Amino acid sequence: VAFGGETLAYAELERRANRLANHLRRLGVRPEDRVGICLERSLELPVAMLAVLRAGAAYVPLDPGYPAERLALMLEDSGVRVVLAERALRDRLPAHAAAAVFVDAARERIAAESAEAPAVESDAEQLAYVIYTSGSTGTPKGVAVPHRALANHMGWMQRAFPLAADDRVLQKTPASFDASVWEFWAPLLAGGVLVEAPPGAHRDPAELARVVERERITVLQLVPSLLGAMLEAGGLERCTALRRLFCGGEALPAEQAARARALTGAEVVNLYGPTEACIDTTSHVFAGGEPGATVPIGRPVDNVSARVLDPRGGPVPTGVPGELHVGGAQLARGYLGRPELTAETFVPDALGDADETGARAYRTGDRVRRLADGTLEFLGRIDQQVKVRGFRIEPAEIEAALRAHPAVGDAVVVARADGTGGARLVAYHLPADGAERPGAAELRAWLRVGLPDPMVPGAFVALDAFPLTPGGKIDRRALPEPEAEAAAAAEHVPPSTPVEEILTGIWAELLHLARVGVHDDFFALGGHSLLGTQVISRVRDALGVELPLRALFEEPTIAGLAGRIASLPGGGAGVAPPIERAGREGRTALPASYAQQRLWVVDRLEPGSAAYNMPFALRLTGALDVEALERTLAEVVRRHETLRTRF
Repeated sequence: VAFGGETLAYAELERRANRLANHLRRLGVRPEDRVGICLERSLELPVAMLAVLRAGAAYVPLDPGYPAERLALMLEDSGVRVVLAERALRDRLPAHAAAAVFVDAARERIAAESAEAPAVESDAEQLAYVIYTSGSTGTPKGVAVPHRALANHMGWMQRAFPLAADDRVLQKTPASFDASVWEFWAPLLAGGVLVEAPPGAHRDPAELARVVERERITVLQLVPSLLGAMLEAGGLERCTALRRLFCGGEALPAEQAARARALTGAEVVNLYGPTEACIDTTSHVFAGGEPGATVPIGRPVDNVSARVLDPRGGPVPTGVPGELHVGGAQLARGYLGRPELTAETFVPDALGDADETGARAYRTGDRVRRLADGTLEFLGRIDQQVKVRGFRIEPAEIEAALRAHPAVGDAVVVARADGTGGARLVAYHLPADGAERPGAAELRAWLRVGLPDPMVPGAFVALDAFPLTPGGKIDRRALPEPEAEAAAAAEHVPPSTPVEEILTGIWAELLHLARVGVHDDFFALGGHSLLGTQVISRVRDALGVELPLRALFEEPTIAGLAGRIASLPGGGAGVAPPIERAGREGRTALPASYAQQRLWVVDRLEPGSAAYNMPFALRLTGALDVEALERTLAEVVRRHETLRTRF
């Protein structure tokens, strides 16, 4: 395991995991117990996960970035016996009945335990982990995954996409999402290197590309929305060690897959699977030239069935859409402590093996069709569940949280295209009787108390009534598009400083808006955390200042963010970042920039063309400050070596 310049060899990983497992046993942890893990990404994280399994228990990831209210729900619902955490996260953990072990504070006590693995045997049906997903009833639900499912997935992956000892897999997905599971275990099972990404790297496309390049990552997994952001931010072309790129969590645009393969030379694999069927249930290696705008989700993995059924549970012909039911070895037990919900979605598999009694299938709610070559094509959702930036979200959970606001009478949440190829959540709300309409900022703050950031809508629209279908149901398709201008400040205030001017340009480009005022709210305009990371990255490039992502949440207006930048060293308004002169020592020629290379190619294709010569005349009227103009032109020439270069 590698993290932040430190490494942990396999032998030491096992010794430390065994000691922690024995410590958990001493605290009374037994097979089938659940142990919460609330740790930032570090060398301690894989140690803790392995230790829980060695103790015969199941681990429950608790994201330290989640609101306290959501963590409290997960702690109570999962019934964890012990929580493994760090002292620095003590204040983030809500009150709970479990015993808390702060691994850094208890290091000496843990080190005194035996380094031999505890005498615990786990059978295939015992729980391996519980991961919580968004719930349609307003409460997150825990998916209980047994060892059988995890073992089948990891065995298939090593057979289909084998890893070697020289492979380096980047672990960058938060442990609270099931895509992280294979990132942890695949390299460790194969004898490769598990590289832990810096905390927050999965939110910053440019930083993630730098990590992949610096750490010589050979295998990487990305949700398509993050892949798209990385393609726009640049840097993937420098990831020359990358040989395989997995995508999943959202429909993968064929154009994205083609660009990624062309840039990196890596094999691109599209994966599909719900948390209820242990990570991935189908896969497809992108070949190029597949029909359709999105890459097919492929064929089932080993020991997994994938059936396309009609509403009565019967099979549909090739090419006809239906609901995807998955069954076989990777099915979860169901939802922890939710037998009614489990029975509703984990149904008898009428088409299963006649010799297998009690066979079940999971109703995914996904609409697919089988193509002529046998591969499956994803078409969308049957229900209201949505995927936003790779996160699976039940709008009903957000709606329930909105209805709990005293000034909200009713609410509907839908996902709409955000203009960047992704989707954003939009909340429509009606006022409670006699209540004053709450503003977007008030509702956003209300939701952030109990919901993680991806579940907080990017826009809020107040209505007097919901549009209805002839049958009296809410017509979600007739809900109005949120108007960007309505989300902006009542009075447009243009930028007045160079820093505000730069920020305005960044926001307008990323949010696809023609006009942005300095008092407009980034999130009210449709911004979200993934776009926010691109704002921070471009601010770093343009102004040479480092800002944490939380600065944008704390100062969501251009005026506020410009003030924050002005308070930083070297971030004063109007101070331009230095342009460093390239070294000349011992060099007779300098490499051409990408733009220069492009023009060279164009000139080879069409020699002597004047297409890039752009003459124009400019008439100035009014009083001209000749001295100011002279100083300005001289400064431009001084800053840009190209303007004083001879060939």
